[in-house]
Amino acid sequence: MNKLIIMLTTALMLGGIASAQKIAFEEYDLDNGLHVILHNDPSAPVVVTSVMYHVGSKDETPDRTGFAHFFEHLLFEGTENIKRGEWFKIVTSNGGVNNANTSDDRTYYYEVFPSNNLELALWMESERLMHPVINKVGVDTQNGVIKEEKRSRYDNQPYGNIIGAVKENMFKNHPYRWTTIGSMEHLDAATLEEFQAFNKKFYIPNNAVLVVAGDFENGKAKEWIQKYFGSIQRGKDIKKQIFVEEPITQTIKAKYEDSNIKIPMVVATYRTPSMKTRDARVLDLISSYLSDGKSSKLYKKIVDDKKMALQIDAVGFSQEDYGMYILYGLPMGTHTSEDLIKEVDEEIVKIQTELISEKDFQKLQNTFDNRFVNKNGNLEGIAENLATYYLLYGDVNLINTEIELLHSITREEIREVAKKYLNPNQRLILDYVPSKAEAQN
Repeated sequence: MNKLIIMLTTALMLGGIASAQKIAFEEYDLDNGLHVILHNDPSAPVVVTSVMYHVGSKDETPDRTGFAHFFEHLLFEGTENIKRGEWFKIVTSNGGVNNANTSDDRTYYYEVFPSNNLELALWMESERLMHPVINKVGVDTQNGVIKEEKRSRYDNQPYGNIIGAVKENMFKNHPYRWTTIGSMEHLDAATLEEFQAFNKKFYIPNNAVLVVAGDFENGKAKEWIQKYFGSIQRGKDIKKQIFVEEPITQTIKAKYEDSNIKIPMVVATYRTPSMKTRDARVLDLISSYLSDGKSSKLYKKIVDDKKMALQIDAVGFSQEDYGMYILYGLPMGTHTSEDLIKEVDEEIVKIQTELISEKDFQKLQNTFDNRFVNKNGNLEGIAENLATYYLLYGDVNLINTEIELLHSITREEIREVAKKYLNPNQRLILDYVPSKAEAQN
């Protein structure tokens, strides 16, 4: 009877979420290969215009890292018709906001305007695509900006280089082995012609998706999209290189010294499959169960109950080719990194050998239902999700159906996937410690 009640409750909840969160969209291609997605929502007089390019740090070469992130900045410098320094002034003076971000897999630009400025937003993004000005002044300016960003966010930030240290040990062949911000030495050594060639290769209509979401008239939006983007020349087709990593079969042990910290940190990282796979979604549930918040198994046991750590937490890297599940903890008192890893392993073995309880399983379902609602809770989120599901997953309608995939996962699958990926011989153990000079102070 209890199982039946849980099943009915879950079915009703899922049905309610699916109907409440249904995202309607239209998609089509321009002749030059630009993919267009329209989502009409007249509930507020606002429109989001965004472009996602299928270029990230994994598309760089080992001696020229940081280019994709560099272009996130550089393509705000100006165009043939937008003078240098005017981009942000135009946006703010017309009641808008804009931003951009870069990952290993893609680069994303967006504007949020009052809906009567949709034409302006489309023109600006077409300018960025068709007429960017890439000259020495802009390159030198952004070089300085990015160096300051690296100093403040990585080099001078406590524990700021954890991700870089993890990536260089987890990947031997794949370009995921370097950080998105890249190497300052590589950026210094690059010529203007190299930057221009990178732009010509990747920032092309057939390597991008344009999303318009919000309050607009479809016919007029299509007319403007054709007007501003239709004449942009298609670029050469990009053949993505495939990089294969050998499975990790023995524990990788590494150490990184950080002069900005006084308390050592232990990091345990497991390589996970592409975010497009079912196993990746099962691992998302597992990572939430183990380490999502103060009610998670690891936090409650290691921090609250046993007082062995100041903090225990995790971050999941969901990426197009491979992912990572990164657990990290700060030992407290006389407890060591080895003590924390032992406690972590005990909880993982429980998942591998026992089914998680029905109560915990339902809690997981509720957590991911809430995440699903929140992901599509505003226009900016919807626009980015539409672009992501098209460009990286190859299925825009996952914006509506991914929750169904998560609800189809069973407790038995959770046990089997934990057995498959979360074993001691399949991970990196990184000791992230104070530098010797700092330790002596």
